[in-house]
Amino acid sequence: MNRWGKSIGSVLLAGSLMIGGMGLSEGFKGPQTAYADEVQKNIVNVVGKGELSIKPDIAYLSIGVSTTADTAQEAQKGTAGKIAKLTALFKTTWGVADKDIQSTQFNVQPNYTYTEKDGQKVKGYNAQHTLQVSYRDLTKVGQLLDAASTAGANNIGNVRFAIEDPSAFEAQVIDKAMQNADVKAAAIAKAAKRGLGQVVTVIQNDDGNHPVVYAEANMQKASMDSAAGSSVEPGEVKVTTLLNVTYELK
Repeated sequence: MNRWGKSIGSVLLAGSLMIGGMGLSEGFKGPQTAYADEVQKNIVNVVGKGELSIKPDIAYLSIGVSTTADTAQEAQKGTAGKIAKLTALFKTTWGVADKDIQSTQFNVQPNYTYTEKDGQKVKGYNAQHTLQVSYRDLTKVGQLLDAASTAGANNIGNVRFAIEDPSAFEAQVIDKAMQNADVKAAAIAKAAKRGLGQVVTVIQNDDGNHPVVYAEANMQKASMDSAAGSSVEPGEVKVTTLLNVTYELK
């Protein structure tokens, strides 16, 4: 969480003051106290929101293979062969770098059947291996998915469109959030018949992350016309941040 601000000084004098080991003189009226909450009565706190709508520059594709066989070894071997074929396709035909292909899921599980006579029994095994492929030519996402399906991929999940480096837009989105906070605080001060002073504190409410709202294309809903091929539209994504801003009131 990013914090910056200027504290407002407050003085708190409490307890007994002893001079030279003697009690206070009659002329001294005792400790003077100024409480911080007196200052707190003269502030206003608002939340400013900054948001940018931007065309995405990267797509994260979930592409996997699921294979069923009589034994776990056969199922795993079948899946491994198809994944190797897909990986080679992505690298050689589509120019995807090694760093942009990552395994996100791998498991081999038994398939069970149940009858009253025999009870529960294992009937074959299912092996599943899923890759996340980062792809930057967004005009060809649908074509890549079609090629993956043709090459043996039978488990294609959602496509996530995003900004690969949202920090490049951080200054802009923070500026928008601050402007939004200024407008809100000024309106509150005017309604209260007060003047708006300087900023006291600013807290960015994103826990150090760069929140990005992903646009998702569900492949079950995307156009899968066999003649025209898959059509996946990236649309726009949003980069957002929130600022908790405290102002002085005059």
